[in-house]
Amino acid sequence: MKRWVLLLAVLIVASLVLAACPQPTPEKVIETVVVTKEVEKVVTKEVEKVVTKEIEKVITKEVVKTVEVTPAKGKCAPESFDQLGEKGVIKIGVPVPLSAPGSVTGGQAMQIAANIAVNHINEKGGIMGKYPVDVVFYDTSGLPERGRAGAEYLITQECVNAIAGEYHSAAGVQEKEVAHQYGVLAVFAETWNDKITAAQYPEVFRIAPASSMVAQADAKFFSDLGVKWVAIVAENTDYGVPASEATKERLGKLGIESEIYLAEQGTQDFSALVSRIVQDVQQREGKKGVLVLITGETSYNFEEQAVEGGLAPAEDLIFVANQVAANHTEFWSNVPDGNYMAFRRVGVVPALTKDNPVAQRFIEDYKKATKDPDRFPESYAFEQYDALMLVAAAIEKAQSLKTEDLIAAMESWDSRENGFQGAQGIYYFLYGTKKPVPKDEPAWMWHQWPDPAILFLQYWQEGQPVDNACVIWPENYRTCGTDYIVPGTEPPVKP
Repeated sequence: MKRWVLLLAVLIVASLVLAACPQPTPEKVIETVVVTKEVEKVVTKEVEKVVTKEIEKVITKEVVKTVEVTPAKGKCAPESFDQLGEKGVIKIGVPVPLSAPGSVTGGQAMQIAANIAVNHINEKGGIMGKYPVDVVFYDTSGLPERGRAGAEYLITQECVNAIAGEYHSAAGVQEKEVAHQYGVLAVFAETWNDKITAAQYPEVFRIAPASSMVAQADAKFFSDLGVKWVAIVAENTDYGVPASEATKERLGKLGIESEIYLAEQGTQDFSALVSRIVQDVQQREGKKGVLVLITGETSYNFEEQAVEGGLAPAEDLIFVANQVAANHTEFWSNVPDGNYMAFRRVGVVPALTKDNPVAQRFIEDYKKATKDPDRFPESYAFEQYDALMLVAAAIEKAQSLKTEDLIAAMESWDSRENGFQGAQGIYYFLYGTKKPVPKDEPAWMWHQWPDPAILFLQYWQEGQPVDNACVIWPENYRTCGTDYIVPGTEPPVKP
């Protein structure tokens, strides 16, 4: 008995001593996963950090919880004109990148073009002469998760009757899933990933080219100029990866070797990548090429650093900048050493718009809106304008707001002779719900406009406006007397 009393006394004394000493204070940090489904297991990491003067101990544990989440609201767009309310406004959602890492330049141009389209529609009293159009923009930043969230928001909270827009494939790939899920018409303006239309969703149409169409043009351009090896510099996104792989495949079929160099979207420092490419270029024989499949402002960073690192265009190295080089103001501001760079332009050039009154009106208003009399609209500006005009025309032709009726109206433009006149050209869709894609055609031809112009231009004077750049390929569109302007020279006049 005495032993138990003695032990108890020792414990009491020990506890008093410990109480007198300062104890470590736990610091708890909790990370929570965002839930997007009605019921989903959520893994929560609880990190307990205990610190004293002599010891630091971190304990991490995972706690699995099942949580109930309020389901997202369903599609809320009116399906009849009587449901539009007193103002009778038809809302169309326009997802575009307006912040990094997306192409802010591209997004802003598309925003301007969308507003011009709305003005043109509403000047006539709106759709059918009595229903004005309003657009709701959503900044996707070019990111997949924001593309999905944006489409969800536009459809379930803004109650849009259709979606028309998007610049980045990474966002568009997700947006098409949401459009299909809710049964909302989506006309994609500038997303190239083959998957956009290859999924063959009834609601999804595209007026930009598919990546495979562009890859074929890229390969043929280099082949016609006698290039033997190409460095394909691409962003590691749903646009860059498939586009670079498709280009490599088509170059190979034409006997041209190539190497893919991937960079993360938003990269600022390309010095290491440029050094790698320079070394590889030096080891190759014959004429070489560099093709930039990095979008937006990030492409400017790579292009200027490429010149500084020794990849400047030369007689035996054809440097093809990203298509945003067509925005000459931003290009020369960010790539002052970019003279003699070529660039691909998807879409019309001034010479192709002279006999198109729709194009002429848009060009005039675009120059006024940008306050730049020398600025010819970029391809993505043309596409955004036409995407909205197509949606409005489909509603007017269908005399309905129901998605199935809008799809039928879009599919009714099934040939060049029976198409819709837009600023870029005549839109029509060969294959869809009533005429499936044949087995000998690629799946992405579903609801795909088959006639986008894919041209290659080249600057030959520093600070040159894009209107004055030479169209060097294909031959039938050539505006100068050469297929490539050798750096340091002037192009011969076309005979």
